[in-house]
Amino acid sequence: MQMKKAIVTGGVSGIGEASAARLRADGVEVITVDISSSADYPLNVSDSGAVDSAVAAIGHIDILINCAGVLGPIKPLVELTNDEFQKTFDVNINGIFYFCRATIPSMVDHGWGRVINIASLSGKNGTPNLAAYSASKAAVSALTKSLGKEIATTGVLVNAIAPGFISTPMNADTSDDVIDDLTSEVPMKRSGRVEEVAALVSWLASDECSFSTGAVYDISGGTATY
Repeated sequence: MQMKKAIVTGGVSGIGEASAARLRADGVEVITVDISSSADYPLNVSDSGAVDSAVAAIGHIDILINCAGVLGPIKPLVELTNDEFQKTFDVNINGIFYFCRATIPSMVDHGWGRVINIASLSGKNGTPNLAAYSASKAAVSALTKSLGKEIATTGVLVNAIAPGFISTPMNADTSDDVIDDLTSEVPMKRSGRVEEVAALVSWLASDECSFSTGAVYDISGGTATY
């Protein structure tokens, strides 16, 4: 059986790095895309031309994991500039759009594919002072639901994961007091681990996941309310 090939965006840190490691352990050939120079393809996912060029060079893939994301500015909505708001959307949702558009036609032609988009609990519940991030992650969930239904009969499944508070480099600079406040709101009283999210990525990217598309899976230690 031929080895499956995956692209993992944001693949050199956090959830992306853990997902890449887990897929490799599953026997998948993984290609990382990240702004970091240590990625297999260093690029900004908000650059549609760079995305198209990278996908053309890589060729057909079976699995797309969209992990690249930014937290964006932490401030009240009324203090956000146009540029700050737009840049958050450029990475968090436009990057997913560009990669899906570039890779899905080949998956459909082959009759099999898996797309997993990393959304966020903030996109469901909204987080104060993170309006751009919350709105962009809500868009990730909506795009996933729409696209999953759009290509539901093709063999290509599209799902999203909405993590709650996960210990990642994105929040490495967060103060201990804020971390304590965040974990106190989690019924399990701890933050999640990137390996736990990667385990869900692994299943969604596998043949075992065969009757789920357009879904958003919470992984939040019980924080999710709907």
